Amino acid sequence: MLLYNSLSRQKEEFVPNEPGKVSMYTCGPTVYHFAHIGNLRSYIMEDILDRYLRYLGYDVNRVMNITDVGHLTSDADTGEDKMLKGAKREHKTVMEVAKFYTDAFFADCEALAIRRPDKVVPATSCIDEFIRVISELIKKGYAYEAGGNIYFDTSKLEQYYVFHNFEEEDLEVGVRDGVEADGNKRNKADFVLWFTKSKFDDQELKWESPWGLGYPGWHIECSCISMKYLGERLDIHCGGIDNAFPHHTNEIAQSEAYLGHKWCNYWMHVLHLNTTSGKMSKSKGEFLTVSLLKEKGYDPMVYRFFCLQSHYRKSLVFSWENLENAKVAYEKLLQKIATLPKEGSVDEKVLEAAKENFRKALDNDLNTSLAVTAIYDVLKLDTNGATKRAALADFDKVLCLRLLENAEKLETKDETLAVDPAFAAEIEAAIEARKAAKAAKNYAEADRIRAELLAKGVTLIDTKEGTTYRIG
Repeated sequence: MLLYNSLSRQKEEFVPNEPGKVSMYTCGPTVYHFAHIGNLRSYIMEDILDRYLRYLGYDVNRVMNITDVGHLTSDADTGEDKMLKGAKREHKTVMEVAKFYTDAFFADCEALAIRRPDKVVPATSCIDEFIRVISELIKKGYAYEAGGNIYFDTSKLEQYYVFHNFEEEDLEVGVRDGVEADGNKRNKADFVLWFTKSKFDDQELKWESPWGLGYPGWHIECSCISMKYLGERLDIHCGGIDNAFPHHTNEIAQSEAYLGHKWCNYWMHVLHLNTTSGKMSKSKGEFLTVSLLKEKGYDPMVYRFFCLQSHYRKSLVFSWENLENAKVAYEKLLQKIATLPKEGSVDEKVLEAAKENFRKALDNDLNTSLAVTAIYDVLKLDTNGATKRAALADFDKVLCLRLLENAEKLETKDETLAVDPAFAAEIEAAIEARKAAKAAKNYAEADRIRAELLAKGVTLIDTKEGTTYRIG
């Protein structure tokens, strides 16, 4: 299996530290608001990696943090704690906000068939661990106190900017964030490990520490949680590309300074989901959630299918038109699967060849686009329905598009529902209009007609004999 390593900037053969076992860490959400679908693209692709490793027979131990303290509104250790911001917005306590949005996040994950990590750890549950590691960094000379806060000293490292070939000036805080640099820092790249002098007076969550009453910085939590639950040598660390700097850069700095050796072997970064106007983000007000997709009539599986049609290292452009196209394609796929006969014996030779084609796609840096193509390849095979269904069931252990399950729902729907004659005439007219549009190669109009009927509860079924429909 080849996996692109953001650290080396090349594809590498995946070889875990311990044969047969994989330790995997995923940066979790900051639970001050709902996750938008851009956030969830990363979790979908990380889920594919997790499931595929298990599919290959690895014993995977995946850990995810929940950031419920310490993540400020700026990457430059400035601004308000996001959790306090959420609590003020909703007139609740920080812990009430954290509980509500943690539950909402995992409800979204369940809707999108994202497997829950083996261990989920809130940052507030590991304060003693943070204090212990920070204390050791101070002893080793990698951290210092200034202005009441504890900072990591990046000047002590041979190389700090490990993910990019940037010059130090390119990442200057004032340029990147439009804020003034922290005057307490010895070097502009230094970052806070522990706050005792809050940038605001009403920080709700504070703990006693050797340096006074305070709370942890954002970066220290992932290092400590990973080392506590996955050990000193991590196989894979995942996250969105926006976490590469400064968050993951700082994780590497503090973890390897503490350990005295290399910490993580493979870094997987998922690129952004963009809108037509740029990166999707909560700060821009572009707040598309799974709940909103449902309200607009989209099964969350359609969004998962939409994401899998693109490679995780390519930016993906979201528009309602693009999502509608994915919906039409997904529903056509289900209709084809629903017509597959169930009788017959599985042809093991054909099945193994199909599985090999599927593995070949995912072995090449999780190429989910080609893995989806492998589904269509199976449907074209000159073999019986039982073999095709067995292959699709196998693929769905990784892709988790609920193919057979949702196709079964199509099969079991009542096709004999009475239809108002006027409505039936409207449907037949639409089918004829769609037929004419396809004959004229106006496929966009044909898809529009299909989508319009679907919104009215009418599913079109294309067969060799022509087009029929199902109500409900």
